[in-house]
Amino acid sequence: MKVGIVGMPNAGKSSLFNALTKAGVEAANYPFTTIEPNVAVVAVADDRLDRVAGLLRASNIVPDTVDFHDIAGLVAGAHTGEGLGNRFLANIRETDALVHVVRAHTDDNVIHPDGRVDPLADIETIETELLFADLEQAERRHARVVRDARGGERAAVAEEAWLRELIAALHEGRPARTVAPPVDAPHALRDLGPLTAKPVLFVANVNEGDEEVPAAVAEHAAAQGAMAVAISSRIEAELAELEDEDAAEMRADLGVSESGLSRVVGGAFSLLELIAFFTAGEDKPAQSWHLRRGLTAWHAAGQIHSDIQKGFVRAEVVAWDELLDAGGYSGARDRGTLRLEGRDYAMRDGDVLTVKFTP
Repeated sequence: MKVGIVGMPNAGKSSLFNALTKAGVEAANYPFTTIEPNVAVVAVADDRLDRVAGLLRASNIVPDTVDFHDIAGLVAGAHTGEGLGNRFLANIRETDALVHVVRAHTDDNVIHPDGRVDPLADIETIETELLFADLEQAERRHARVVRDARGGERAAVAEEAWLRELIAALHEGRPARTVAPPVDAPHALRDLGPLTAKPVLFVANVNEGDEEVPAAVAEHAAAQGAMAVAISSRIEAELAELEDEDAAEMRADLGVSESGLSRVVGGAFSLLELIAFFTAGEDKPAQSWHLRRGLTAWHAAGQIHSDIQKGFVRAEVVAWDELLDAGGYSGARDRGTLRLEGRDYAMRDGDVLTVKFTP
């Protein structure tokens, strides 16, 4: 899972990145500090995995990870190359979801490129650039597809109609996510890869101790079908440098209820409708994995290893809390809470999975 951190210059993107990763990325008070996207792999903590590992005496704990890409600030005109915009837009295109950092704090020591603090105006600047970039790409794609559609090929006809609808929506200022992809051209959306089709989490970079998302940001997110959270990037970056116990104490003093990592990672996972499942055994690694909600045990096997998916025979499945309550696999088997399931079983959040397969 690749999540791109985007926003205006000096919005607090690199400070948030530091808070999430403790990577110490340069954060300077001028635009374009970040040229190449900084990428960090962040472990996703899950208390359920720790408890399962302890119960089963696992050899070690291997949490799943999220790749966070810190992408340089976008400015008006980015789609035409302004401020190295073309490179930055290409970096965004490689991600699965976006964390859009919006400045909402009032620190006069941090320069705003437009000389004012207006979260909604900043959001509109970024969204306009993404819309323009998608419009140019969709129009180029349409010019190619329309020739194939004239030949009557079913997928091409469906894609051409979809592109016409998409271009009209983009002209109206509506993002690509508001236009359903064509059923008869299932690869059309993937082939185009529109930026405004990516799910978005708005992160309001607020004043110290404030945990409320500004009303304008919250209303805009709701209208977009997006999520929004509030953090102080600067405070979170400072807390990330402390030991866990000291950080918890400082959070209590500041009245901050949870870490920026928890809010942003939790929000990012909700964007993609991911659920967690676990694999664990005695003297074996206890590992967490993530899967799109609604996918099956066969898909979960593929997350673990393609060979396991190919040789899938059946799955042993038990809910993590039922496994703990039964004291292990043997007790869960006796209680009937450890079940045998086929490849079409729809995975549930917190399932502990053992796949039986033929090599």
